[in-house]
Amino acid sequence: MTDVLALTQALISRPSITPDDLGCQHLLATQLSDAGFSCEHMRFGDVDNLWATHGRDGPVLVFLGHTDVVPPGPLEDWTSDPFEPVIRDGVLYGRGAADMKGSVAAFVVALRQFVTEHPDHAGTVALLLTSDEEGAAINGVRKVVETFKARGQRIDYCITGEPSSKNSLGDLLRVGRRGSLSAKLRVDGVQGHVAYPEKADNPVHRALPALAALSSKVWDDGYESFPPTSLQITDTHAGNGANNVIPGQLDVLFNLRYNPNWTAEQLQSECEKILNAHLVRFDIHWHQSGAPFYTPEGPLRVACREVLTTFTGQPPEESTGGGTSDARFIAPMGAHCVEIGPVNASIHKVDENVLVSDLNKLPTIFVSLMQKLLVKPE
Repeated sequence: MTDVLALTQALISRPSITPDDLGCQHLLATQLSDAGFSCEHMRFGDVDNLWATHGRDGPVLVFLGHTDVVPPGPLEDWTSDPFEPVIRDGVLYGRGAADMKGSVAAFVVALRQFVTEHPDHAGTVALLLTSDEEGAAINGVRKVVETFKARGQRIDYCITGEPSSKNSLGDLLRVGRRGSLSAKLRVDGVQGHVAYPEKADNPVHRALPALAALSSKVWDDGYESFPPTSLQITDTHAGNGANNVIPGQLDVLFNLRYNPNWTAEQLQSECEKILNAHLVRFDIHWHQSGAPFYTPEGPLRVACREVLTTFTGQPPEESTGGGTSDARFIAPMGAHCVEIGPVNASIHKVDENVLVSDLNKLPTIFVSLMQKLLVKPE
């Protein structure tokens, strides 16, 4: 059994449902401390964070990951216990196998190997882990970055191990992410009897044209490698279940995934302008979980492209699609951020899994990236 497989299994066996870490980070810190890393445990609220470093000065290359996982759902739907790692036909099953305990284990194995082979490497290699990526994302990397800014900690390059590959390991290199802006909209009306609509004001009827305008609006045509901005209505609720009562209010949830054509403030203004144009009486609360970021051509992107091409035999697709990741908190520090990880077909699903062969390749990929970025050619 390889080191990365054994470590991944040890992590899966800990049911670290967000925000609980359940000792994952202490296990990893022990392995890194033994290899000469300085480890700092940073706990904020009920969230554990680990910051482990080796070397000094710059450039600073950080591997970013999380030890928390989403709940498994009904246990009876799983072929085997989600927190008892099992290998069947060359595939490792368990919650977190792909998202993202496999990558976290590969980070640690790769970091140990790299500093053993290159004890006097240039710059600094680091690992940043949180137990708050799958949850509220308040006391995790977001909070750690506040501490980093106060200290003057720099980060030049960041590699996140999110499962970004589509069909095979390394076929996609994530070079940015869209921003995410959510809204809680309440439309006010006047409750009344359905037989006397003239004595009421139906908020559903009043809001429908505005919601149609929001959902059908073409916000932009994309931005460089970003897809177009998209608005999706995710929930609506009105009334008390009676079919003879006009409701007094309508509650709507919607989300915008947006590219750098927009700021959150601009999108908020545009949405509220549409609501006002349709004479909707409303109250709205906004939450931005992350701004868009993009890594331009540079040493990190070049190194990743070269390494993945070597391993897969062809250049990776370079994409900014998908949801959000904790890199959204690192990018504003001025860091170039990319994401490389396993195939994402099973993440958050029953019987989450990763190919053992892919898992065994990940440490070599990460070591190769460190060598390109931090080892000076002789």
